[in-house]
Amino acid sequence: MTEPVNIISEENNGILYLTINREDKMNALSFSTLEELKLVFEQLMDNKSIKAVILTGAGEKAFVAGADITEIASLNEVNARKFAEFGQEIFAMIENCHKPVLAVTNGYTLGGGCELAMACHMRIATANAKFGQPEVNLGIIPGYGGTQRLTLLVGRGKANELMMTGDMIGAEEAKSLGLVNHVFPTKEEAIACAEAIVEKIRSKAPLAIGMIVDCVNAVFSQENGYQTEANSFARCVKSGDYKEGTSAFLEKRKPIFRGE
Repeated sequence: MTEPVNIISEENNGILYLTINREDKMNALSFSTLEELKLVFEQLMDNKSIKAVILTGAGEKAFVAGADITEIASLNEVNARKFAEFGQEIFAMIENCHKPVLAVTNGYTLGGGCELAMACHMRIATANAKFGQPEVNLGIIPGYGGTQRLTLLVGRGKANELMMTGDMIGAEEAKSLGLVNHVFPTKEEAIACAEAIVEKIRSKAPLAIGMIVDCVNAVFSQENGYQTEANSFARCVKSGDYKEGTSAFLEKRKPIFRGE
């Protein structure tokens, strides 16, 4: 893999640990950081040694505190649309990844950072995490899919409230709203939880995991989700993993899935 500058990338035991590494900027998402994220996810798609991704932010203060304001301040209508579409493209790539992507959200998870976390398949927060879409304070709105994903995750009324007021919420409230899966006192414990979830997922059939991603995402799209489910179910039944899984069950042994 090409070594990024704004992201620390480390592979260990099949897990790719990605850390947004701009701690002096509260890990703000600059355009170059987004480009690096795009490159990382393009490269890991076909990397068979990587089974899952755990994404976090450097330090204790922020996961990602938002987009880089110095870049936003120079936008005009034409490049603003391209700016938003580029971020949406990358976050869709993360959301549609057939390998589980878990965000460990430590500290401020705001604006583009909240949008990035919502694009991941699951979110594990530290107790000091703060979530919000405060773009209205700058006279703009979320541009990387936040208006859509936040509404789908927490409901129309709460999403409107959070985006219209620019208010932040804590980790426990985020969990109660369905924005966060788990909350832990420390970053180390949150990462350990993410690793335990990944380990459990890795024991399952990889093709089926990818199909679940497709079907869940179909709920939030214009697709016929039931048809997507039926098609995905048929693809699974065609696989060697299906034959292995059913045989192992009948033979009362653990299955050995190969993702094919």
